[in-house]
Amino acid sequence: MAQSLTHYGFLRIGCVSPELKVGDPVFNADRIIEAVDKAIEQKCRLLCFPELSLTGLTCGDLFFQNELLERTRNEIERIARYTAGTNSTIIIGAPLKQSGRLFDCAVVVSDGGIAGVVPKTFFSDSHGFCGKRWFSSENDRVSDEIFIKNKNVPFGSDLLFEIDGFHEAVFGVEMSEDLWALKPPSLDMAASGTTLVFNLSASTEYLGKNVYRRNLVLSQSGRCIAAYAYSSSGPGESTTDAVFSGHCIIAENGRLLEESERFHFKTTLTISDIDIQKLTLRRIRNNSFSSTKPARTFRRIVVKIPDIIDEKPIRFINPYPFVPQEKSARDEVCKEIFSIQSVALAKRLIHINCSKVIIGISGGLDSTLTLLATVKAFKKLELKPRNILCYSMPGFGTSEQTKSNASQLCKLLGVSFETIPIDDAVNQHFKDIKHDPNVKNIVYENAQARERTQILMDIANNYNGLVVGTGDLSELALGWCTFNGDHISMYGINSGVPKTLIRHIVEYCAEEEYSGEISKILIDIINTPISPELLPPASDGAISQQTEMEIGPYNLNDFFIYNCIREQFPPEKILFLAEIVFDGIYDKIKIKQTLREFYRRFFANQFKRSCSPDGVKVGTVSLSPRTDWHMPSDANVDIWISELKD
Repeated sequence: MAQSLTHYGFLRIGCVSPELKVGDPVFNADRIIEAVDKAIEQKCRLLCFPELSLTGLTCGDLFFQNELLERTRNEIERIARYTAGTNSTIIIGAPLKQSGRLFDCAVVVSDGGIAGVVPKTFFSDSHGFCGKRWFSSENDRVSDEIFIKNKNVPFGSDLLFEIDGFHEAVFGVEMSEDLWALKPPSLDMAASGTTLVFNLSASTEYLGKNVYRRNLVLSQSGRCIAAYAYSSSGPGESTTDAVFSGHCIIAENGRLLEESERFHFKTTLTISDIDIQKLTLRRIRNNSFSSTKPARTFRRIVVKIPDIIDEKPIRFINPYPFVPQEKSARDEVCKEIFSIQSVALAKRLIHINCSKVIIGISGGLDSTLTLLATVKAFKKLELKPRNILCYSMPGFGTSEQTKSNASQLCKLLGVSFETIPIDDAVNQHFKDIKHDPNVKNIVYENAQARERTQILMDIANNYNGLVVGTGDLSELALGWCTFNGDHISMYGINSGVPKTLIRHIVEYCAEEEYSGEISKILIDIINTPISPELLPPASDGAISQQTEMEIGPYNLNDFFIYNCIREQFPPEKILFLAEIVFDGIYDKIKIKQTLREFYRRFFANQFKRSCSPDGVKVGTVSLSPRTDWHMPSDANVDIWISELKD
């Protein structure tokens, strides 16, 4: 059954910078109506226009002319009548009289009527616009109502607007300079439950101001844990010494969703879907937000906007949320994580007065990153690399490729390397526990992992060293580790790094930290199939056991981890988003099956995470039972996977 975007928590909004003629409300109203029509074509029915968009900001003393003010009122009523057949809610800027005062107002027009009017609070007398010359402030208001369209409507900056049927979608309105104030009104709005703030602005341009403006909008959206939609006047407003660019910005909790191209004389329309559910869930987890009370009370007004059925969100959904898309940003993230890992390990070694590290090196991605970060830590501490004791422990499934890469890499890095085959020890163990080695089940696999861990731990005792683990965040989430085997170490250096990112950190090291033969080996390791190598190789010596064939692609699982743990999205929404971003890569059946398996594994393996060793946190997602993820080991998974049945 088709679902609305509202069902998944999305709200479609638009910011408009319309073509404008200063002092011509009729022309400007026509452009506003045209913009509403264009927005409706994209199923957007919640729009914000710039400050004084019906008259223009630069009218000067023409604001004192009654002809301009009355024509403006007439056009507000015409626009309101037009919206009656569109189910739209729009916010337009206009000068309005009330109680012998003139106010710079945001007029909220909704489905044929005026829902409310919000006057501007703060004015700046800089850059040639002397707002206080013409307008009174919200602080000068003497009534909670204003007469417009033949009736009294709510009036004041204490108005909030709630979307009918979507009670978490509440928007408030700021006016231009309000955002620049020491305490913007949006702070109290957010504390009162506002998840979306519109700003009607008319901001002049000068060199670098667009960057400052963008950063200010992003910062305020992050501070309020809200969406912030900013609409500013376009070049048609330009006059005398001032130039306007029509800068429109839509931000969400510090993240830029959409931004207009500037300096267009024709109307520009910027549309995005904001995630109200995401904002609400983020607020719930933020103790400083929940403990903040607003300094004022607000009046709520309900407006109606129709749902959007069976549509994809208009916003970027990152299929690889742990991995920046641009290479420069990705390299910076990899560099930072690599530094965090090495410093964390160095601190632990200093604290326990230890100068030796023991690593089980397999030739796979995880143990390679562990080794590289350890080498970096030893350099910081000016310790000799030969005190990094690496052990290859080939078993029944170890391939020549991984064994060769492990030994060559250790040799080139100058660390100690030794091979300890585990076949005989494991076979003896099989005899002791009366297990048939021809039965290649979980006993067959886990016995190898536990034998390797025993060897590493005993060597550490022998050399007074520290066993550094290789398991990563993705494996912890899925329980893809042997309890009391590779699940255990003395420090988990990769425990905060997801599998999709480990590949890129190793690639970063191959390009930036090393060169020559070391780089070639690292690239070969990156291109090797991910495998625990616990089952015998194929007849041609190739790796037969591939992790992703058993637990699903790490691309999918890491997407699930991020959206389940970081965003706290419900399974239905995660599936909805995954089917969009992985369309053409994985079919819907594969995605649903993998998501169901993810939840099953995630709930079933909390007991492993509950006793996991210390490990460095490197990002916003961590499964440490001590600081980040508190979950009962016996929680029931049924309600999560009930939505994912075939």
